[in-house]
Amino acid sequence: MNTPTADARPSWVSQSQLEEWCGWVSRDPSGAATNEATAPYDGRATAVVPASTETDVADAIASARAAQAAWQAVPASARAAVVLRFHDLLVERQDEVIDLIQWEMGKARFSAWQEILQVATIARHYARHGSSYLKDNRVRGAMPGLTKVREVRIPKGVIGMISPWNYPLYLAVGDVLPALLAGNGVVSKADSQTPLTLLWARALMAEAGLPKDLWHVVVGPGRVVGNALIDGVDHLCFTGSTATGRTVGGRAGGRLIAASLELGGKNPLIVRADADIAKAAAGCVAAAFANTGQMCIHIERVIVHEDVYDAFRDALVAATARLGLGQTYDYSVDVGSLASPAQLETVQRHVDTAVAAGATVLTGGRARPDLGPLVYEPTVLEGVTAAMPVCDEETFGPVISLYRVTSDTEAIAKANEGSYGLSASIWSADTATAQRMANRVRAGSVNINDGAAAAAGSIEAGMGGMGDSGLGRRHGAEGIRKYTESQTIATQRLMPLGPPPSMTLERFVGIGNAQLKLLRTLRMR
Repeated sequence: MNTPTADARPSWVSQSQLEEWCGWVSRDPSGAATNEATAPYDGRATAVVPASTETDVADAIASARAAQAAWQAVPASARAAVVLRFHDLLVERQDEVIDLIQWEMGKARFSAWQEILQVATIARHYARHGSSYLKDNRVRGAMPGLTKVREVRIPKGVIGMISPWNYPLYLAVGDVLPALLAGNGVVSKADSQTPLTLLWARALMAEAGLPKDLWHVVVGPGRVVGNALIDGVDHLCFTGSTATGRTVGGRAGGRLIAASLELGGKNPLIVRADADIAKAAAGCVAAAFANTGQMCIHIERVIVHEDVYDAFRDALVAATARLGLGQTYDYSVDVGSLASPAQLETVQRHVDTAVAAGATVLTGGRARPDLGPLVYEPTVLEGVTAAMPVCDEETFGPVISLYRVTSDTEAIAKANEGSYGLSASIWSADTATAQRMANRVRAGSVNINDGAAAAAGSIEAGMGGMGDSGLGRRHGAEGIRKYTESQTIATQRLMPLGPPPSMTLERFVGIGNAQLKLLRTLRMR
């Protein structure tokens, strides 16, 4: 849409628009605290955004709780209509938010567009099918014919959302939509690096017709805003690091509220001996270097059968070296910038310590300040050992390591090393064998002949992790049911359960025992 101006700020973003978006931050008008992020493209400040206090968070939760009571009574079809209008506005005005995502986070434009694809798909899916996921379920009662039982879904109340900077639209708004459609209020903590993207989305949702007080956005450091959010909401949805996730889950557990946590990963890709080498290499490059490697499901460990190792390595290195790097507001770049100096430091440390300990850089391996202050070349390492941090620590950048194995069994064992279990990939011409292997891989999602996108894009199926990669699922039925409580309503007809006044307990027990035998013979329950 635009090329970067001298300060990398998209030319169409005016001060008045910034002030309008900042008006959606929930905070006392007399407050003085602010949040100021740095643009990855040039290292300059993006915009000064008001910051919230603990009291502001409590007020936002109270406001959302009051609005939720009325929202719950709104027919599901009317709630869906708001979300579908948001969908249409998002698709129509996507260039605006794509620019904001790039300005705040630094990713390549195609990676930013993928957030539009995911959020729009989620909006359509839950708007059209959310009510079916939540419909009443009739079950047999304690006494067939006399007991009528329904399981119903009730909104939890106010949902707290803590989302990260790496997908500031998808991971923030994609979780909010099903929560709203389930009849809840929401309070979202915007990541301090990317608040404008979420504020833009909140303004667009208001334009689509969402009540003003139903969804609040707070801004500020996690130790202040995040803790206050957990202490007041009825369910917490968190996406971020495993270390922070443990703290979040512990604090939520102390209040006996549920927390859905999508955390870190050190995701493996297995190349079997019968794999199509060219397709596997291309799929690996897409899954490893999309979003500059800054996504929880991206590939970091590549496990290759020895029979095809050399051919795959050469194809992978060639495909990686062809990637175009830089920072532009158009689609001419494959890999954009890292998001922050901290991310660049981690990537450099992992690569440099590996090389110092004997690993080999096959391609990449260096920062490119000539292209941008936080640009780092997509990197392929060989000879990585368990003693190197890059082996088992999450890099969260454009770096992958190659490992040679002699069998499928060894490949699975290698894939299951470590404590993470988020996403995995298997490449093979024999998909039946690959599917059987998938059952032995510890990962919430396993992609066969795709790197990462096939499972993540299949939003009718759950997405989440095992082990240190988290709890719960987004997408699918659980992606909306988790925002509700299950309630059982049992209606007894004619007579209550138990012996009638005229019958002895011994007689009642005898009848009950005869009934148990009859039901067993009839294969009931």
